[in-house]
Amino acid sequence: MSDSFACVKTKNLISRKELVFQIVLHILVFVFYSFDRRNPHIDFYEVASFATFTLAAIIIGYYLMPNFLYKGKQIKFFGGVLLIVLGLILMEELVLEQIFFPGTKRAQDFPGVYYTLVGIVPVLAILSGFKFGWDALQKQKQIDALQSAVQESELQFLRSQINPHFLFNNLNNLYSYALENSPKTPEIILEMSGVLRYMLYECKENFVPLKKEIEQLGNFIKLYKLQIEERGNVQFKTHQIKSGYKIAPLILIVFIENAFKHSQSGQSSDIEIDIEVAQHGNQLQFSCKNNFAPVTGMSTVAKGIGLKNVKKRLQLLYPDKHQLGIEQDQNQFLVSLSLELEKS
Repeated sequence: MSDSFACVKTKNLISRKELVFQIVLHILVFVFYSFDRRNPHIDFYEVASFATFTLAAIIIGYYLMPNFLYKGKQIKFFGGVLLIVLGLILMEELVLEQIFFPGTKRAQDFPGVYYTLVGIVPVLAILSGFKFGWDALQKQKQIDALQSAVQESELQFLRSQINPHFLFNNLNNLYSYALENSPKTPEIILEMSGVLRYMLYECKENFVPLKKEIEQLGNFIKLYKLQIEERGNVQFKTHQIKSGYKIAPLILIVFIENAFKHSQSGQSSDIEIDIEVAQHGNQLQFSCKNNFAPVTGMSTVAKGIGLKNVKKRLQLLYPDKHQLGIEQDQNQFLVSLSLELEKS
């Protein structure tokens, strides 16, 4: 195990929650340890004997475990445990029984090792085992928090790649229109600024309102339709989009951008793009179909950076909650996505 596991409660030896947990545990174990149906009362010998178990469990849990077991020094750890068990046996036979049962046969006899171990090891294992379980639980919480932070950083990185990807594509198109002194250039700039504003300022959370995202899809499609002009037909249909649901931002936009980008590659007319978004309960169904003309050197349109990015985001944000299908034939590309929406 790593050295970080050994750092459990080193500066602040025991937290308040752990202290309460240990006290409750020791009380319960003591009740079971001392309970005798034939003699239902607690005597001082049982209290003193259990106190030695408690001291031994503290040494094992708060010294041997962090300093040896968690650092991979198992031989030293088990050697230390063996010494503690031997110490408990000697304490039991040479001290406690001499004090509480002087002159009796019990104080004079030294029982077999097996008999003594049966009385000591189960109690010690329970007390020490729960300490080990507590440390493992705290370590798992640390691991979960670290994984969450790593995942959040990865999502931020993936999302940060979307804005430059969108910006560079549209700046290239805008440059072409500016060279031609196209009257649509101001309108394209206006639409692009609106979409960028949404990307930069309203998509900071992992999830955004579904209706807001669908509205931005419409603006995005309007922007790209200006570039297609009269060279084709673009259909955008929505069905039963409801309030009260959230979706990861900029997921669907990547598929639409991909459709426009590759429909225009090597194809000057007869562009066909069909986009459909429907909601059924908490399930969102999305499809995007476009035609394209095969271009030499472009083996498949499914290998773009944008698509790899969105696949990774889907895996992080919708594990086991989405189904993505990508189909391509000679001149048609189809994306179908089904995912489970988050409620607001």
